[in-house]
Amino acid sequence: MENKKESLFSARYLKQLTGPINAGNPVTVLVLGICPTLGVTVQLKPAIVMAISVLFVLTIANLLISLLRNTIPPRIRIIVQLTVIASLVILVDQVLKAYLFDVSKQLSVFVGLIITNCIIMGRLEAFALGNKPWPSILDGIGNAAGFGMIIIILAFVRELFGSGSVLGYPLFEKIGLYSVGYEDNGLMILPPMALIVVGIFIWIHRSFNKELVEEK
Repeated sequence: MENKKESLFSARYLKQLTGPINAGNPVTVLVLGICPTLGVTVQLKPAIVMAISVLFVLTIANLLISLLRNTIPPRIRIIVQLTVIASLVILVDQVLKAYLFDVSKQLSVFVGLIITNCIIMGRLEAFALGNKPWPSILDGIGNAAGFGMIIIILAFVRELFGSGSVLGYPLFEKIGLYSVGYEDNGLMILPPMALIVVGIFIWIHRSFNKELVEEK
């Protein structure tokens, strides 16, 4: 009997998409991509834009490296990967400057630092170089979604309690919290608090996923 062609949405392929969101999350499990996680999460809007930017760069980069995997000489594979990522990041940066200039200024150097984001380099090296295009696309989407989910939640918490707003909307003022004595927590918008909140996220995630805790 002939082997049936595997479905594009088989359980094995879907695992590439969903795994990085939970059990293989690049931030809370692998502790990667911490610099942008800390740097762009003071407000929610820049975090959303960064998440979308990483999604685009990682997915397309994974696809391109997978398509080129059999033609890239091993000795220059890192150079090729950096060239692909840098080209995509330049494209993203120009689009942001053209259509979201204020957000582009808020993101500052962190857009350029996507080039050296260890999540992206790690997925190209560990996955795209050894797999076909479709699973590479799913792997890129999954890891970018896992990263994006964490920075969006983190930015939501920091903006809400640090500025009393969500996407610039003065939520706490509208619901009357200030009138009963509430004051914004300025510590939430400082870099040290971002690191503390990420640590809390990691603790919560591992508390609900006991299998991720290393046996001593």
